[in-house]
Amino acid sequence: MIDRRTFLALTGTALILPRASLAADITPEAVFNDPDAPAMGNPKGDVTLVEFFDYQCPYCKSNHPVIEQVMKEDGNLRVVMKDWPIFGAPSVYASQLVLGAQSMGKYQTALEALMATKGKLSNAQIDSVLSAVGVDPKQAEAGYKANRKQIDALLIRNDAQAVAIGLRGTPAYIIGRDVYPGAVDAATLRDAIKTARAA
Repeated sequence: MIDRRTFLALTGTALILPRASLAADITPEAVFNDPDAPAMGNPKGDVTLVEFFDYQCPYCKSNHPVIEQVMKEDGNLRVVMKDWPIFGAPSVYASQLVLGAQSMGKYQTALEALMATKGKLSNAQIDSVLSAVGVDPKQAEAGYKANRKQIDALLIRNDAQAVAIGLRGTPAYIIGRDVYPGAVDAATLRDAIKTARAA
């Protein structure tokens, strides 16, 4: 766990500066409340959990049910999903299609389907998995293309935030003022949420 001073200054308004030259005005507001980043759980929750993830990351996939469990248990938790496609071209394609599926009202369906897959992905496998759960890949791609400027800018911001915070891989979770790299068990998440709620 990265010390809270590394992530946020005690004022809660200073820049996140582990790598100052790359941080470029990355604020807590930008990380927790990017209007283009999909959020699940309670949209008005009093605690936000941010997850940086990749659809090909085995630890992201294996830990996703834990995140879902904690989110369902805690009716006051908001979960912001930050696509950080660092495992190659299929990861980028998956992010584009799932974010494009937002225009169809099927973001969470697409996300859950790809998080439930095993191993590395190919574009054809991504199309097949999405089709199987009723998300037409062509429509999702059209949704991406219609909102390409916005989605591409979101992916660039996610990457800049991850680098500025000093993340070295996926998954990584931010709760309150603390960063939790790697898979995290439910008890640790619950404790982190409780600490953030009390702050």
